[in-house]
Amino acid sequence: MSDLEGSREERAGRVVDLDDVDRRLLLELRRDGRASVNELARTANVSRSTAYQRLDRMRRQGVLGGTSTEVDPEAVGLDVAAMILIDLEQGSWRDLLDDLRSLPGLEHLAFTTGAFDAMALVRVSGVHALRDVVLDHLLSLDSVRNTQTVFVLDEWRADPVAAALDRG
Repeated sequence: MSDLEGSREERAGRVVDLDDVDRRLLLELRRDGRASVNELARTANVSRSTAYQRLDRMRRQGVLGGTSTEVDPEAVGLDVAAMILIDLEQGSWRDLLDDLRSLPGLEHLAFTTGAFDAMALVRVSGVHALRDVVLDHLLSLDSVRNTQTVFVLDEWRADPVAAALDRG
């Protein structure tokens, strides 16, 4: 889960008014999360004090969460990535939330529409570990009716937040 507080449901409808300076600061942070406040201020063409105050306000408003570092999953032995589509008993998703969040290797969990009720992106050390996630963890839950596992062969990440900030 991200460092932003609360679920999507709890954050729904909360749009923060951002001006060009805010967007430039956020865009630069998306590009370089290790940039100093001085570097951010220079990029946004504002004083260090203004940049600091803006960043502090955006943290308080929940626009900014924490910071993180990208680590190559394969470099730490997580060679297999898979999307597991999960079919749940009607209305059981809230009861299963803690179990689903604790799946080994879980990177992303989303509740969806369509033929499946949820999608879990997991990263594990191999096919046997993936088997255990599906058979031992997921299918042992009473409210999980069915799963479909799709291996990730290659991936590319887009940054829609940066694109939205660029558009203003």
